[in-house]
Amino acid sequence: MTKLARLTIICCLFFGMLAFAPNSWAQERAPILEQIAKTYGIDSWDQVQAIRYTWNGEITGLFKAAHKWEWEPKTGKVTFEGTDKDGKPVNVSYVRTDLSSQSDTVKNQIDPSFINDNYWTLFPFHAYWDKSASAIDQGKFNRPVGPGMAELIPVKYPADVGYTPGDTWDLYVGKDNRIVFFDYHRGGAKPPSRVLATWAGYKKAGPILFSTEHRGTADGKPLHIFISDVSIKLAGSNTWMKAE
Repeated sequence: MTKLARLTIICCLFFGMLAFAPNSWAQERAPILEQIAKTYGIDSWDQVQAIRYTWNGEITGLFKAAHKWEWEPKTGKVTFEGTDKDGKPVNVSYVRTDLSSQSDTVKNQIDPSFINDNYWTLFPFHAYWDKSASAIDQGKFNRPVGPGMAELIPVKYPADVGYTPGDTWDLYVGKDNRIVFFDYHRGGAKPPSRVLATWAGYKKAGPILFSTEHRGTADGKPLHIFISDVSIKLAGSNTWMKAE
């Protein structure tokens, strides 16, 4: 596992905070976003008491990282296991609504990493929850990589929201309403950044569907992100249900 700070600098894949606090200024929204969310299990999300997963990322020759998370959506409690910017082991729990009372490491490194990793793990839900983002169904287009066509749905965040305002995610959605590919463009005044990645390795933990395998490029360099050790605990149960 490498430093969280390097992940921040190299990946630049952080998202807006609004997913965890839905707002009222809704943009134009493609109806297919709800269909996608339902495919991934949004109707059962209220049953989820906790979720565990490890976010693993590598850009060839630049960085390699693994972040272990446990998140309780209803309470906002987050537990992180990994390393800090100096490479020292970190095992910390905090509540996201109490960030102001947390250390600089939690506020400036760990929580932004949580946002990034959580979006990779649950993006179909976040695209549905984030009412500030516009999403317009463009119809069928060729996939950026590989054969076949898919429904193109750009999800664009406002220019004044999030860690990197103006981010755009071009989702390519198959006939079964599963995301098969996305093309990310970083917004804002920072230098342009582009990530293209597959969505594959589909597994279910209880009623929730996860894409666990993403391969592609980050600014032209080989990228591999995979989500491992995924499991969920449903309300009223002490049993962790492993994704398989």
